[in-house]
Amino acid sequence: MGAQNSDKLITIIGGSGFIGRHVVRALARRGYRIRVACRRPDLAGHVVPLGVPGQIVPIQANVRYPASIAAACDGAFAVINLTAVFHNSGAQTFESVHEFGASAIAKAAKTARAQMFIHMSGLGTDKPTTSVYVKSRAIGEANASANFPNAIIIRPSVVFGPEDNLFNKFALMARFSPILPLIGGGEAKFQPVFVGDVAEALATLVDRGVADGKTYELGGPETMSFKQILKFILETTQRKRVLLPIPFGVASILGAVAGLLPNPALTMDQVELLKSDNLVDAKAEKEGRTLNGLGIVARTVEAIVPSYLYRFRKAGQFSLPNTKPE
Repeated sequence: MGAQNSDKLITIIGGSGFIGRHVVRALARRGYRIRVACRRPDLAGHVVPLGVPGQIVPIQANVRYPASIAAACDGAFAVINLTAVFHNSGAQTFESVHEFGASAIAKAAKTARAQMFIHMSGLGTDKPTTSVYVKSRAIGEANASANFPNAIIIRPSVVFGPEDNLFNKFALMARFSPILPLIGGGEAKFQPVFVGDVAEALATLVDRGVADGKTYELGGPETMSFKQILKFILETTQRKRVLLPIPFGVASILGAVAGLLPNPALTMDQVELLKSDNLVDAKAEKEGRTLNGLGIVARTVEAIVPSYLYRFRKAGQFSLPNTKPE
């Protein structure tokens, strides 16, 4: 397959990030040539060793400047958009990245006559919500489909992996804080999906080479509430901490204050996201628009997360498996 794909160029916008590096690896294994478009290619050297010499090339591009995106997409067989922000910061806003960016990339992919355009979004964009973040992702999906016929939309649940901002974030918090917050009681449910499985899904769709215009919903094999996720983190890191329920009203106030910081630990929008479940729709399951439908056996949290959370234990890799929580 590698030799057959060596003449096909894949442009990944935002390919140096958490999900991006795994998508790069999955495509490189299949022999594709990869152009990693990002704002700081000088900081994207970590993706180059994921392939053979010359196979992966980081270049400069910014979704707020369409000309740079057009240059990045030139000659591409497929274009993948992985750009996203989780809070507004300077010029990097929901509107500029999720909405305007989706339009700019879709237009560039169409102008470049790419055979496929894959746009990364998230679960819940088709549900009623007051979340500005989710609303902007929904607009981004609409813009992608409007500007590239048969664009493929990918909606994952919360994504976990060695560089994630979920399990790592709360494991780090548990090292220093005697309390972990249970926003809204921690009842919101998720289907955590392994980043490697998300990458395989995208690579599988590129292999098919068909712009089918479908929306794929990607979730892991198990449903976990926010409370269960925190309990798993504490068990894995061998920590004993208080899980403190925080009403949504109080959490919103905390989010409003914290949201004023450059890199907030909590925002009002994140509080809104915890008011609803983040699960794969039954219709997507029935129609095969899932990992299982793509022939991918999803890996569990238990199988993957301990392999990188061990470093948050008191003695790291030298902690005994049956050590009591401290």
